[in-house]
Amino acid sequence: MAKDLLLEIGLEEVPARFVRGAMNQLKEKTAKWLEAARIGHGSVEAYATPRRIAVLVRDVEEKQADVNEEVKGPSRKIALNEQGEWSKAALGFARSQGVAPEDFFFKELGGVEYVYANKSSIGTVTSDVLPEGLTSIITSMSFPKNMRWGGYDLRFVRPIRWLVALFGEDVVPLEITAVQSGKQSRGHRFLGSDTVIAEPSQYVERLREQQVIVDTAEREALIVSQINALAAEKGWQIAIKEDLLEEVVFLVEYPNALFGTFDPSFLNIPQEVLITSMREHQRYFPVLDENGKLLPFFVTVRNGDRTSIESVAKGNEKVLRARLSDAKFFYAEDQKLAIADALAKLEAIVYHEELGTVADKVRRIVATTEKLSEALSTDAQTATDAARTAAICKFDLVTQMVYEFPELQGIMGEDYARKAGESEAVAKAINEHYQPRFAGDRAPASLVGALVSLADKIDTIVGCFSIGILPTGSQDPYALRRQAAGIVQIVLAHGLKLPLSTLFDLALEVHAARTLKRDAADIRKDLYEFFSLRVKNVLTEQSVRYDAVDAVMAVGYDDLRQTVDRAAAVMAAAAGERREEFKTVVDALNRVCNLAAKAASKEVSEALFADEAEGALYRAWSEAQADIANLVEEGRTAEAIVKLAGLKAPINAYFDKVMVMADNEALRANRLATLAAIAGSVTKVADFSKLVW
Repeated sequence: MAKDLLLEIGLEEVPARFVRGAMNQLKEKTAKWLEAARIGHGSVEAYATPRRIAVLVRDVEEKQADVNEEVKGPSRKIALNEQGEWSKAALGFARSQGVAPEDFFFKELGGVEYVYANKSSIGTVTSDVLPEGLTSIITSMSFPKNMRWGGYDLRFVRPIRWLVALFGEDVVPLEITAVQSGKQSRGHRFLGSDTVIAEPSQYVERLREQQVIVDTAEREALIVSQINALAAEKGWQIAIKEDLLEEVVFLVEYPNALFGTFDPSFLNIPQEVLITSMREHQRYFPVLDENGKLLPFFVTVRNGDRTSIESVAKGNEKVLRARLSDAKFFYAEDQKLAIADALAKLEAIVYHEELGTVADKVRRIVATTEKLSEALSTDAQTATDAARTAAICKFDLVTQMVYEFPELQGIMGEDYARKAGESEAVAKAINEHYQPRFAGDRAPASLVGALVSLADKIDTIVGCFSIGILPTGSQDPYALRRQAAGIVQIVLAHGLKLPLSTLFDLALEVHAARTLKRDAADIRKDLYEFFSLRVKNVLTEQSVRYDAVDAVMAVGYDDLRQTVDRAAAVMAAAAGERREEFKTVVDALNRVCNLAAKAASKEVSEALFADEAEGALYRAWSEAQADIANLVEEGRTAEAIVKLAGLKAPINAYFDKVMVMADNEALRANRLATLAAIAGSVTKVADFSKLVW
């Protein structure tokens, strides 16, 4: 016979950003505890609102499973002393397993005899172990921020106000911080009342009767459908941002969407400002027209029914008017600040105590940008625009608008720069140099923006590496992984012929103006290793097989464009229709590379060729090697692989007729040099030995 199990933890309102994590944690801990306790069960369902987290487990067995297993102890040598008596280790093993030493027996494992014992345990009734188990689940939960209340030692996300713990129709007795479990839950704070949950399967419906929708997926679907219905009715486009929707889902227990308006005169402010203010301060959804232009409306979600909904809308309008008035004031005041005066203020803002002020960082960005323009041979206008952008790219950090909304950095810089008379290319690039801002964001569209973005990001990475700040595990406080991924994305998006080594060296040269805390060679080595994972991620996202990624990166990834092209070509050849034929080519190339590793040099003397097969292979390679190098350089690796495939026949003929490791030292060295020269062309593409067939 099986019963359902319900545990609901009633709380004071939990911050929305913590609720889903708490719900998932409760579900995982419950499932793991049941497994560890040998209690069979069905599905585990989790529920949450701002005032509760709950788990409902279906078909929980009424008794733990019995245990009958062999347990391995110490070896015979350790288990018995010189007198043949049980040692302290053996007796300790007996105590730990709850068996008597006379029940021991020996079994051989891997040529060694070990003590074994049969451990049997009759399962306990589930209702007897639930109180301790559920208490341990609750008290072991952790949260990003905890609090204590009253005189209790328990640290929890918010004070616990009620507990519902049911196994079938029976209450599981718990007491935590003087709160005792029972069958009584609480409905919506204003629309509902206390309700009795007679047994777990009633949970969702009983709370629905009290105006609480505990199913998060149902609550989210209801919010989205209400917003979409409003959009269809009014002919609007309502931007539902995922992170905002997630927050709203956990702000309400009984959602009802409504709309309000604001003064159209506010639309003179850049719409990014208005949208940010609505989303960040008020948790409103902005309303757009079919062209993506902001309209003087907003949508919000009420935690309640539709009673007096018009009054609620007017109250929200009043609050938003005050917020937008603040934004309008900040916007007007910021335009009174000259760019030169804003830049002067950067001298007083510390970027990092070991890396100087923000103004120091800007000077490094300028220097790196100029070096990049030179390395990439950009035209004079692009170089001029990039240098100007770099010089003023951070000026908006001291504006009131960015102080209030840091996520508007760059966006406000573009707007203010344009109004201050900067060129369109410079104004646009100020915004673009922050891109990509997050995973999935686009790279800067203009080359000017790309250059400054590269300079900014590599300055941050090299600066941090130079003072010993390297990401470790999940710790990356300066978002260096995101910055590195952005660099890779920008180089590939613009097809820049910019080796990573060049980029590293330019930034290190700029940072060398100050005393480096670490040796430049060590920094460069760490940078290469750090970027390797970013490059692997890019290739993996392009569906390149892991072994093809390893094969390509084993011979270098300095040129990102070439690396991506080589990976795509190797993947296509290794997974294409002619896969088996390509494998025979790889086998031949691998034979060459394996022996080439023993070569002392690549200097080949044709005068030492003793067999026609030697000359035939060398001539075939000589005719192909320049083409192979050029094709890889031009991003035409698939054609380079075809050229390499053309060497299969002369390679096989060579190994059929020529003894590479000849007794004659001169012949042996010359033959190894020949193979080393050919291997040099092969490794321009990949280390094919890493392909898995």
